[in-house]
Amino acid sequence: MLERANRPFDDEMNIALIGYRCSGKTAVGKVLARQLGRDFLDTDSVIEGHEGCPIETIVSTRGWEHFRSIEKSVIERISRQENLVIATGGGAVIDKENVTNLKQNAWIIWLKGSPRVLKSRMEKEQRSGKIRPSLTGADPLVEISQVLDTRNRLYAQAATFVIDTSALTVEEVAAAIISKLPKAM
Repeated sequence: MLERANRPFDDEMNIALIGYRCSGKTAVGKVLARQLGRDFLDTDSVIEGHEGCPIETIVSTRGWEHFRSIEKSVIERISRQENLVIATGGGAVIDKENVTNLKQNAWIIWLKGSPRVLKSRMEKEQRSGKIRPSLTGADPLVEISQVLDTRNRLYAQAATFVIDTSALTVEEVAAAIISKLPKAM
């Protein structure tokens, strides 16, 4: 298979969205998939379907290591498919094999957001009933900043290009991605 950097964007390549939780990966992915006529897969939803329970339950009963093991298997399987829009979990980039598998057949877009915007979005989700397990046990804004300090380098290394979602609507982010795809790399 040709290296991703040497391949032009084509209809068979996947589009994988990476970034911290609440950066817009799922919402943007759904819009992007609809606009491009592709199937959409959210790795967290695939994991929840496979395990029969929410991620919060998986993490609280079996731990983050178990969750990351399942996530790795799901990404390996999904990355062999084509013509998908994939929303990954925020920590998918922690495992280098996940990034390697995605890069084989995907343009990887890092959806970036400021810590304050991400915290605000997370609080909104929690009010609507979606609970996201803490990664560190720290205050949410402190946790977001700490985790981003360690992950930003990984997101940047994995990404074909970056879009800051902090001040954009879901539709604006999807349009920005579509406008960049033929020009990427």
